[in-house]
Amino acid sequence: MTSLEPITTDDSREALIERIRRLEAINAALIDRVERSSDIHGGAFSMFETAISLEQMVRERTAALEAALVSLNRANADLATAHRDADSARARLRDAIESLPDGFALFDADDKLVLCNQAYLDFWPILASRDLSEVSFGEVAELVARAGSAVGSLVSPERWLADRLAHHAMADRVHVQALADGRWVQINELRTSEGGRVGIYSDVTEVKAEDARERARELAEHNLALQSTLDTLSDGVCLYDADRRLRVRNEGIVRLLELDARGAQALESYAGLVAHCTQTLGIDHADTLNWRAAPGARAETHCRMGERHFIIRSTPLMPAGMAFSFNDITDRVRDRDALAEAAEMLERRVADRTRELEAEIAERRQVEIALTAAKIAAEHANRDKTRFIAAASHDLLQPLNAARLFVAALGERRIAGPTRALVRQTGVALDSVEDLLEALFEISRLDAGAITPERTAIGLEQMLAALRIEFAPLARAEGLVLDMPESDLWVHTDFRLLRRILQNFLSNAIRYTRQGTVGIRAEQIGDEVCITVHDTGPGIAPADQGAIFEEFRRLENAARIPGKGLGLAIVHRASTMLGHPITLTSDVGMGAAFAITVPATPAQPRKVEPTTRSFAAPGSASCKVVVIDNDPAILEGMAALVRGWGYNVITATSADAQLARSAATSADLIIADFHLDGTERGDGAIRAMRERAGRPVPGVIITADRSEEVKAILNDAELPVLTKPVKPAQLRALMRTLLGRTL
Repeated sequence: MTSLEPITTDDSREALIERIRRLEAINAALIDRVERSSDIHGGAFSMFETAISLEQMVRERTAALEAALVSLNRANADLATAHRDADSARARLRDAIESLPDGFALFDADDKLVLCNQAYLDFWPILASRDLSEVSFGEVAELVARAGSAVGSLVSPERWLADRLAHHAMADRVHVQALADGRWVQINELRTSEGGRVGIYSDVTEVKAEDARERARELAEHNLALQSTLDTLSDGVCLYDADRRLRVRNEGIVRLLELDARGAQALESYAGLVAHCTQTLGIDHADTLNWRAAPGARAETHCRMGERHFIIRSTPLMPAGMAFSFNDITDRVRDRDALAEAAEMLERRVADRTRELEAEIAERRQVEIALTAAKIAAEHANRDKTRFIAAASHDLLQPLNAARLFVAALGERRIAGPTRALVRQTGVALDSVEDLLEALFEISRLDAGAITPERTAIGLEQMLAALRIEFAPLARAEGLVLDMPESDLWVHTDFRLLRRILQNFLSNAIRYTRQGTVGIRAEQIGDEVCITVHDTGPGIAPADQGAIFEEFRRLENAARIPGKGLGLAIVHRASTMLGHPITLTSDVGMGAAFAITVPATPAQPRKVEPTTRSFAAPGSASCKVVVIDNDPAILEGMAALVRGWGYNVITATSADAQLARSAATSADLIIADFHLDGTERGDGAIRAMRERAGRPVPGVIITADRSEEVKAILNDAELPVLTKPVKPAQLRALMRTLLGRTL
């Protein structure tokens, strides 16, 4: 038996009919076979079995046939429903496309027209009578071009057709076409997923018309604004077209050409303008108003019309017009004439003033010559003053130094009590004279500019150590505590001037403080170091703090304390020269704090001081001290003082003196005055004796010359210096230091 495939609802009608035919053929063949088998065998039982088998097979085939028929009927029903739905959807799509206000056209991948609506055909009337079932876009565009439906196709059909096909091929932008019937159509074409084209055609005629109306309105507003602008101009303006008729004018030209409402009609033509300017106003350069047709041939002329002056500019306009502008410069011309007259008058005044100034300059030149001569004389006088101060300091301090030496030597001896009191009072008087002279000399040198600051890096501890040694005995004598802690700060300033300032601060603090503490503290604040000298003295009232820096100015409550009132005056001058500000913090009964602010500098490596050999114990008779001075009185006083301290003293007036030459090889210390007889100096005398001794004998220079040159010379020679009048305590301490050193 031949098996049959089951019939499904998915088979088409033709397949179902074919299968039914096959089933019927099989059924007939089976029945025929049964009948032939019955005839051949003739067995009843066999026929019965065959009949039963055939009946069963027929029943099964019949059931299958009925199921197939049911599936076929169902498929036919579904197919009919699908056809009805498709027809309905197609109708709805057609209705939807027809309901669109815009034209719609769909082209397939072969660019054949698939679908379009009536709005699309309304744009192209040539297509209404055509069969569009198999038409392509190129054929449609060609029909439109031949019919002249678009404005572009009327001008150049081939060019319009090529542009339209190019736009359709790209299908990526919107473009606008002007139709021959006055309408404007906006075409928006897009690609479909199958490779076709869909186009939307919108009538934008009203939009274009609205744009035209808007542009016309803007143009009118622009013309109105332009006319208003022209009317605000002070110049008169008129424009003529190619027919030499007036197109534009402003109110300025009516005013300048003295026209009333009726007379303004003269400007309606170019000929009227020329006639009015020449016949009525009497223009002196009529050719200024000539008509120039060449573009860019702009002319500008200064002319007169009656009593008035004008600048007339004529400019050819495209395509063939002319523009004229009239600028009334009458006031400008009058101002120019007035300025010319004023300039002429000013030139005369300048010439007169120049002659006066030349006379004044000549007079001032004479005054300058006199002032220059006076300045030169003042400078000579200042130098003479400096030399006089140096000479006076030497001449005045020489006898004072001798007197101090004699008084010191006398004080070292055993004398009666009343005599010792007189000696002490004499020493005090000499100290007072010395302080006064030294202050006066220092103020004179500061005022004369004889002192030049030499700023270097200075370790404060070096200066503070020297101040401790100097002022510790004075503080102890007054029963005061000297508070001077060590400091590792470094400053950049002049060593000598800063030390002098601090000395004056400390000296005043010790002098005016009855009990308590006097001290110095240093503190770095940013890039500066503030050095403060403080005390627990009576204090200074704020009203008196400015006056204490003046010369010979002392407060009433300090009148009984020794002093001349010059120390702070020296401080003020020195700090001003250095540029270091001074501040004072004090009040009555609260003590005082004088501070000076100095630039800070990084720490410098410390120099190792060289040592010398001690040849004899300090203060022993075996120590031989050579004193060289050209003043016999000072030699005698120095010898008496030093012998009183237990030293063997040899005096000489120069290094070449017989005593000096004989003592050179055995001298332990040389004390020499800087200025000796003639050109000989103390540093040279010490150098000569060292050469004779063949060893570096310690030396000390004593001088009354406080000039910077002398200090520089002795600093280079590395010789310690004591200034006259010599303080015995300082001399004795220095001698002990020099004689006590070892290699």
